[in-house]
Amino acid sequence: MLEKEVVYEATLDHDFLDEIYSLPGGKEVKRCIQCGTCSGSCPQGAVMDHAPRKIFSLIRAGFRNEVLGSNTIWFCSSCYSCAVRCPKEIKITDVMYALKRLAIKEGKVTEGRKSAVLSRNFIKMVNKYGRNHETELMTRYIIEADLLNAFNFAPVGLKLFSNGRLPILPHKMKNVDQLRKIIRKVDEMEGI
Repeated sequence: MLEKEVVYEATLDHDFLDEIYSLPGGKEVKRCIQCGTCSGSCPQGAVMDHAPRKIFSLIRAGFRNEVLGSNTIWFCSSCYSCAVRCPKEIKITDVMYALKRLAIKEGKVTEGRKSAVLSRNFIKMVNKYGRNHETELMTRYIIEADLLNAFNFAPVGLKLFSNGRLPILPHKMKNVDQLRKIIRKVDEMEGI
């Protein structure tokens, strides 16, 4: 007896490529020659569900949900190894950041994505204080993403605190309102 072939139809978004092209650094996606240098250079490649070059291929093919739902954009460690080695000098890390922002904007971040929680709260800190406040960032992260392991963070937190590296009160940047204006302008330009 022959097995019935199951065909899965992917949802394609034919405007996705144009949308990515409109993001900062997005036009560079079309310059990718699929050489694999980025994927081979990535220290996080083993834990990604799609290598960076496959993400670019999926973008070109219109697989919006697969790209924005991928863990690749969240596991990018911003080390720039891919960008430094890319023969086409594509700023791959910048594209990953743009994809993160788009995924957050569209609510495509699946629950439990710890790096998304960290990223979202980091942005909140910068908007609030003009810089990161590590104590508040980690507190928010633990509460939202890793509450069950909260006590595992205590030894490191106490050591950082005792060495003066984890301030209780935040330090607000002078002229933080000017930074907020810049951030709002960038958000407007990106359509966020």
